[in-house]
Amino acid sequence: MTIQTYSLKLMGTKIDLQIDSDDPNFLIQKCVQQLHMYDQRFSANDEHSELMLVNHKAGLQPVKVHPQLYDLITLGKKHSLEKPSYLNIAIGPLVKNWHIGFQDAHLPSSESIQRSLKLTNPEWIVLNDLEHSVFLKEQGMQIDLGAIAKGYIADQIMDYLISQSVTSAMINLGGNVLVHGPNRQRPDQKWYIGIQNPTKKRGENVGILKITDQSVVTSGIYERNFHYKGKTYHHIFDPKTGYPVETDMASLTVVSKRSVDCEIWTTRLFGLPIAEVLRILNENPMIEGIIVTKDNHILISESLKKHYNTLYSS
Repeated sequence: MTIQTYSLKLMGTKIDLQIDSDDPNFLIQKCVQQLHMYDQRFSANDEHSELMLVNHKAGLQPVKVHPQLYDLITLGKKHSLEKPSYLNIAIGPLVKNWHIGFQDAHLPSSESIQRSLKLTNPEWIVLNDLEHSVFLKEQGMQIDLGAIAKGYIADQIMDYLISQSVTSAMINLGGNVLVHGPNRQRPDQKWYIGIQNPTKKRGENVGILKITDQSVVTSGIYERNFHYKGKTYHHIFDPKTGYPVETDMASLTVVSKRSVDCEIWTTRLFGLPIAEVLRILNENPMIEGIIVTKDNHILISESLKKHYNTLYSS
C-alpha cells in the first residue's frame, strides 16, 4: 500500500486529496476528473454550469437536470423549508447582490436588498420527480448550492474511493474534511483535524479533533468578508433580513458521518441563539459540534468532548 497526496485549486478553494491504496495515482486522476465534472454541474459562479441553466430559465420553463443535481436541489429545498433553519438554497439573488468574497463586494441599498429578498422563496422551486426537472417560478430567481455542494461532492468522491477498496482516504475541500479508514501516519490511527482560532491567521487552532470515518465542516464569519465605513460584513446571510446574520458565534463546526449533513447543519444552525444550537447538537444523534464565540469561548456537544483536545484556553 502507498500513501499519495495531491492538491489542486478548484471551486474557488484549495482541494487536498490523500489516498492509501495499491494504485493511488490512478485513483487521484479519477477523483480530479470527477471534481471538475461536479464543479461544472453545481457551480453558481460559472455561467455555463448545469445549475446556471436552471437559473437562466427562471420564470420561463422547467429544466431537466442530471439526477445528482436534482437530488441535491431536492435535499436543499427540504432543509430550506425546515424549522429552524438559516439554510435557503433560493438565496442566489441576495448572494449575487452583495458578492462577498469577490473583488466587487459592496453594501447594497436597502431597496436593492428588499428586491432580492422577494426572489428567495424556496417554495417557488418546483420539482418534478418523474421528469427530474426543476422550475423556478419567478424570473430573477437563482438557486445557490454553495452552502451544501462541497459536502455532497466530498461524499460522492469518497463513495467512489470506497468502492475501489482504498485502505484509507482524506478529502479536504477548503476546510470541508471527510476521512475514511485508519490514518497510518498517526500512532493511534486517528485523523487530526484542527479547529481554526477565529481571531488568528489560518492554521492557528483553538483545538484538535481526533476522528475516524467522519466529516468535519466549519462555518465562520472570519474569512469571507469586506469592510465598509468602519463596519465588517461577512458572507453568512440572514434569509429574513437580507443582511449578514447577527450572532455571538465566530464559528460553528459540525461533525457527522456524511459531509453533506455537516454542511446542512452548519448552515441551518449558524445564527440561532447559542444555547439553542448547543441543545440541538446534543439532542440530534446524527451530529456533534463545537461553537467558538466571538470572545473565544468554546462550547462542545457532550458526545464530542472525549475526541477534542484544547490548544487554547479562553
